[in-house]
Amino acid sequence: MRKMGELMTSTQTPLTADQVHAFNDDGYLVFRQFFGLEQMQLLDDIAKADKAMADADELLDRDGAVSRISCWNDVEDDIYSAFACNERIVAASEQLMGDEVYHFHHKMILKEPRVGGAWEWHQDFGYWYLEQHVLFPDMLSAAIAVDAANQENGCLQVLRGSHKCGRIEHGSVGGQTGADMEKVQALLDFYKLEHVYVALDPGDVLFFHCNTLHRSEQNHSERSRWSLICCYNTRHNDKYVLADDDHPAYRALERWPDEKVLELGKRDHPLHHQPETK
Repeated sequence: MRKMGELMTSTQTPLTADQVHAFNDDGYLVFRQFFGLEQMQLLDDIAKADKAMADADELLDRDGAVSRISCWNDVEDDIYSAFACNERIVAASEQLMGDEVYHFHHKMILKEPRVGGAWEWHQDFGYWYLEQHVLFPDMLSAAIAVDAANQENGCLQVLRGSHKCGRIEHGSVGGQTGADMEKVQALLDFYKLEHVYVALDPGDVLFFHCNTLHRSEQNHSERSRWSLICCYNTRHNDKYVLADDDHPAYRALERWPDEKVLELGKRDHPLHHQPETK
């Protein structure tokens, strides 16, 4: 029997009934070493040398510290998309959601050493519902640890089982969108939901439901905390309004093998593009 707060660590596919049950019960599930060290090193090297990351969007937390995010709404011919289209991560997402999933977006979260801002308590569905024209909370995210993440450098925190309370109203908190803190505090103090700090090593993946409340602290450590988060919607939950908000409607997702990460990673690695020295 699982203990409170215990994380499932098997990477087998298809998932077991116990793993799916754990996700449905807790609102999240962790897989250790889902991706190998070579894959993660390629992603780390490419992302940290990517000039586009210098132009990442900046959002202020309630204390004015900067949280940075670089987001893609379409699949491209690069290593970031190779992770988002990975056949194993897509298959696991479909089992957890019980339906075909399609790519909603993927994003790099950049929490820099000493200055990286916090992310306030929120549900992803809190703003996807309001801004992206989807009505059912049948969506999930898969957070891939690029750097090791722990309490020191601002790892993700979740409220276990909070996805069962439904969508909470959200509003502006600093430059972010945050959940109604009266409701969050009630879940902590009155309903006694477990507050879990999810420590991850590079290559670990945290799957979490779109209504699972989550946040992270500022990074006051000397280490960066970067992560790649791949977000999926279910086919039956397709957008009911095709507004000009950049997020695509349903489109069948091409599944890429693990080798695609290595192929694109080696092609785009910064050492591969260095000029020859004489």
